[in-house]
Amino acid sequence: MPTTSKIKVIIIDDSLLVRNIIADILSAQNDIEVVATGKTGMDCLELAKKLSPDYIVLDIEMPIMDGLTALAELKKARINIPVIMLSVLTQHGADATFKALELGAIDFIPKPSSQVQMDTKEIGKILISKIRGTWESKNQKSIKSEVRNLDKSSSRLQTDNEKNKGFQKSAPLEAICIGTSTGGPKALQTVFQGFPDGFKLPVFVVQHMPAGFTKAFAERMNTFSKLNVKEAENGEEVKSGYAYIAPGDLQMRLTSKSGGKFIELQKSDSVNGHRPSIEVLFDSARSQYSATKLVAVIMTGMGKDGSEAIKRIRDENGFTIAQDEASSVIFGMNRVAIELGGIERIAPVENITKIVIDIVKERG
Repeated sequence: MPTTSKIKVIIIDDSLLVRNIIADILSAQNDIEVVATGKTGMDCLELAKKLSPDYIVLDIEMPIMDGLTALAELKKARINIPVIMLSVLTQHGADATFKALELGAIDFIPKPSSQVQMDTKEIGKILISKIRGTWESKNQKSIKSEVRNLDKSSSRLQTDNEKNKGFQKSAPLEAICIGTSTGGPKALQTVFQGFPDGFKLPVFVVQHMPAGFTKAFAERMNTFSKLNVKEAENGEEVKSGYAYIAPGDLQMRLTSKSGGKFIELQKSDSVNGHRPSIEVLFDSARSQYSATKLVAVIMTGMGKDGSEAIKRIRDENGFTIAQDEASSVIFGMNRVAIELGGIERIAPVENITKIVIDIVKERG
């Protein structure tokens, strides 16, 4: 790590076993220090105020004050410490997790339990990657400054491109692809809410999320959208007006047969450390639809997944959008895509759907 001081973390969970497991995993890292643990939401508030940690790892269901209430109280007190939730793999647990993300938690990991098939080493690996990844993103000030300049440059290019969009008018659009990670659930809610009744194109989404949570996530997104949002199923035919969310731990590709497009799910190799991978979806969509018939959107999230694939889409005259820095929880994948020259438009999350709708109308 490029920092001389350790990343300070507090762990809040009513289970002593879980606190010890997480603390042991994090404390074994040279760059992370567990400065305190607690077992209620009240402990969370007191320790956050007293110690000002860099991260809080927070359980949802606890006595005296639960995690959702603690999140709301942190927000009320204007304590802006990144919170990663510990989430139980049940329908109730998933619903509570997505509420936590809406309340401001930046991400979540599966909680070690008999219901979670992943071993504690794997869970620890995920938690460490989320802490380090978001920490690195927060501390890349020089890069952020460069991208702010790129953002201004992009605005000028956008104005010039408004005058001459010949290639854009030549091919009606056939699909929308979206890739997102940390901060994505809340951002996707904003995007899905913007689609109008009767939107005809299919929307394909990769949201980095563990297996077991994507079905509940799709169902929750469906309540916010006029699109039919669902977890993708292997072999199903693509329909207009549907949004397909890639299941956790499976790669999502598209295939063509009998005059239609179909979804193919495989437990093939991880790409950029992810399964599902945005890169896999974007490259598959470019192959099956051709870039000129696509709008590709890359949003908040750490790392670089999807950034090279979206550049390939733009290079072949597809329309590409990146969520801007200000509205991103983590300005990572979208930052890399901008730096690579793969982005046509940079926009705050609340403007993304309007841009998509406008370009779809323009292209007929």
